[in-house]
This record gives sequence, structure tokens and C-alpha cells, in this order.
Amino acid sequence: MDGAAVTKPVGKPFDRITDLVRDDMNRVDMILTQQLNSSTDLIPKVAAHLIAAGGKRVRPVLTLASARLCGYEGPDAVRLAAAVEFIHTATLLHDDVVDGSTTRRGRPAANRLWGNKPTILVGDFLFSRAFQLMVETGSVEVLRILSTASAVIAEGEVMQLATANNLATTEADHLAVIRAKTAALFAAATEVSGALSEAGAERTEALRIYGDCLGIAFQLADDALDYAGDAGATGKELGDDFREGKVTAPILNAYAAARDDEERAFWKRVIEKNDQQNGDLERAVKLMRRDRAVEQTLDDARRYGVQAKAALAVFPASALRDDLQGLVDYVVERDR
Repeated sequence: MDGAAVTKPVGKPFDRITDLVRDDMNRVDMILTQQLNSSTDLIPKVAAHLIAAGGKRVRPVLTLASARLCGYEGPDAVRLAAAVEFIHTATLLHDDVVDGSTTRRGRPAANRLWGNKPTILVGDFLFSRAFQLMVETGSVEVLRILSTASAVIAEGEVMQLATANNLATTEADHLAVIRAKTAALFAAATEVSGALSEAGAERTEALRIYGDCLGIAFQLADDALDYAGDAGATGKELGDDFREGKVTAPILNAYAAARDDEERAFWKRVIEKNDQQNGDLERAVKLMRRDRAVEQTLDDARRYGVQAKAALAVFPASALRDDLQGLVDYVVERDR
């Protein structure tokens, strides 16, 4: 449920944002390397395996860009960006164990190389490092935002277990999982910069809304990519979610649009029972196209994108604000 599978360079707005904060991102990388030091050799090996695998570092870049948008120029934004990346990496390590994943970012998942126990414990180590970095800012509000997000993400993982392979999952329940597992860290990554910058309640809340809506749009678009994306461009195999029996927005839309008992029985077999046969993915995609299940998911993503862009209206017009708004469009329309 997280959008980490995206490997194609993000569109031009993100490129410009990344160029703007490149020096700070280099400092973030230095902190990540330093904080991975441990007398236990396995810790840096497991953590570096995932961190070195790439990813666009969207969340820490958003933290740095949001701080710039608020006019902040101090050193603590770099520490918080590193903390955000550690939290994200920790959740990926835990997710791979829970989901039984075999690959991550095109490489063998850490749990496949070192086993579940070391992977979970290294994830815990990264969470601890993140909290150490938060404390260094001396801001109780910063600690509140990121610690709350960490708790919500854990809740989201448990919520997803309750909805796994369950076609009775409601749209509201699925949205709650997305908001907890993916959007919570996006929202914290942007909101925390407003708090650090002492930008005021209105602008800090605007950044939270921007991150929340961007995160929801990001995940809905990622759900759509499983059935309508360019596998070569995304690094994500088409049908991964389907083969795992994941209940995502396109699946819920398609099941709701089923025209007869036979179609409903098909969805129950392949998703709830995870009993899949040759040709089932092709049939699923055909039904989704007929009923616009993927397009409906993207329409929902676009609506959240509109809200994300609107939230930034409280900030003065600037090239950075335009690029942050432009990033929303890329997130929704990427790689199709």
C-alpha cells in the first residue's frame, strides 16, 4: 500500500524541487549514513540494502521544500528530513515481513536475504534513530507530529490486515487504510516543516492538508498502476496486487459493478480465496476496463489532487509553490 515501487524519475516539477534542495539532500544522505553506524554489523547491512536500492526520496524532499516554502533556513529541516526517511524505510522493512514480499525496488527484499526477525529489529532500530533526530530539534510539536504519524502508520498496518482479501471492505474503510499507511507520513513530512518554521496555525495546517491529500492521491494512483501501468516504466509488475489478493480501489470498484452472480463469484474466488488460474488477471483487467474501475480510481485521485493544490493557496505565489502544485498532477498521471 505504499507507493515505493515507483522508480521512474518523477516529473519536471519534482526535478526542479530536488535541484532546489540538492545540497540539503546531500546533508540528509550524510546523516543517514552516520546514523546507520552500529557495533552490530547486520544493522547497517540490512538498512543500507534498502536505502541504497534507490527510490526518489519524495518524503524528505517534501520536508525540505515545505521548510523553504515557509522561509526556514536553519539546520533542523535536514535532521527532520532524515527522520522522515528513516520512518519510511522502517515501515517498508516491516511491510515486507507482514506481506511476505520477495522483492523491493527491483531487488530481493531484506526479509528474503536475512530473515524476518533481523528485518523487523532493524526496522525498530531505524524508528529509534528517527526519534533521536526529532529530539535534537528541541521542538515538542515536531515530536508530537512525527510520533503521532508513526503510531497511525502502525494502526494502518493492522487495519490492512483486517481488510485483507475481504470484498466486504467499504470505500470508507479502504480510504482509512490509505490515509493511515501512506498519507499519514506525507502529511507529517510537510506539516512538521510548518511547525519547525513557526509558520503559524493556518499555514501549518495547509501543509498538513497538502501532504494528506497528496498521499491519498499517490496511493490511489499506485493502485491504478497495478492494472493499467507501464511495467517497464514503473518497476512494478502488472498484477502484483491482484496475485496477492489485495483489496484495492480498482478491485472494490469492479466488484461493486459486477453484473451477475457469476462475476461476483469470480471476484470472490480470485481475491477472497486467492484461488487464481491462468487467464484470471486478463479477465480481471477486461472487467475493469468495461466498468471503468481504474478510471474511477483515478478520478478519485484527481479529486484529492485538487484539494492538495488548493491547500497551498495560503502561501504567496512563487515558483516553488507552483512546482509543489505541479507535483500533484504528476503523481496522478504518471506512467500510463
